[in-house]
Amino acid sequence: MILAASAVRAADWVPKQPIHVIVGFAPGGTADIAARIAAEAIQRRTGNIVVVDSKTGALGYIALKSVGNAPPDGYTVGIGIMGSLAVGPVVPGTQIPLDLDKELKPICNLVGVPMALIVRPTAPFKTVPELIAYARANPGKVTYGSTGAGSTNQLGAELFAAEAGGLKLLHVPYRGGAPAIADVATGQIDIFFANISEIVGQISSGQVKALGIASKVPNPMAPDLPLLTKDMPTVEINNWFGVVGPANLPADIAAGLSKLFLDAINDPATKPIMDSRGLVAIPQDGPAFQAQILKDRERWAKVVKQGNIRADNN
Repeated sequence: MILAASAVRAADWVPKQPIHVIVGFAPGGTADIAARIAAEAIQRRTGNIVVVDSKTGALGYIALKSVGNAPPDGYTVGIGIMGSLAVGPVVPGTQIPLDLDKELKPICNLVGVPMALIVRPTAPFKTVPELIAYARANPGKVTYGSTGAGSTNQLGAELFAAEAGGLKLLHVPYRGGAPAIADVATGQIDIFFANISEIVGQISSGQVKALGIASKVPNPMAPDLPLLTKDMPTVEINNWFGVVGPANLPADIAAGLSKLFLDAINDPATKPIMDSRGLVAIPQDGPAFQAQILKDRERWAKVVKQGNIRADNN
């Protein structure tokens, strides 16, 4: 009876002042979009004000550090992404200015966005089998871009290469997704794995060609793209975006925040907004989100080891 009463009280916490969500990436990016969709849905549903603040730099770790240092009162949380929470910790050489497991508490996972495989318009391969055959016949000549060594773009390409039978591809790191996509469009590099939400415009305009999406289900933003998982079931890359708070956040506040954000994401009125951005709901509470982080660390650690990837190999 005491445990049941405690669970009820934990779910009853509600904010009495604005909540600040700190995003470690530039406005207009997927992390920022996910935060703003949740913020607007919370305000629409409850009247609670949620303010989205940007604090960019260091692969999002500057923002996460500020979240870890914030008062554990529920009014400062951050967006934790797969690249920062699951990939960075297993890539040798990654500079992480905080102990992710000791300074942060996973509150809930929110949304994911699958990655799409795009290629230069003039590429001699028009399908995934043709790309694999070309790369196999020309080892080390097919170039792929990334947003830096150890990024999810690089790991996506390395996972694809491994699952295609150990293709030898040439890595070309960039300082961001935009210049990499631009170089695919102009034919400077051959392929790039990008969040579907960030390249659907270039696909529609014909600037780049998409060979497939790393998902088990069609994405509403590009429903006609072939599924890479049809022939390579393990090539499913769904970049997720969740909510984290200070490690010593009380259980009742964490539970209240989780309910607030998950109710917003699960609201039927939110779905068409997410669909228009290529986002898919991943409504995981704190324990499930923590399990997802650990599962993905194990998964990507294997890819990192297989590809001999280091964050300082730029």
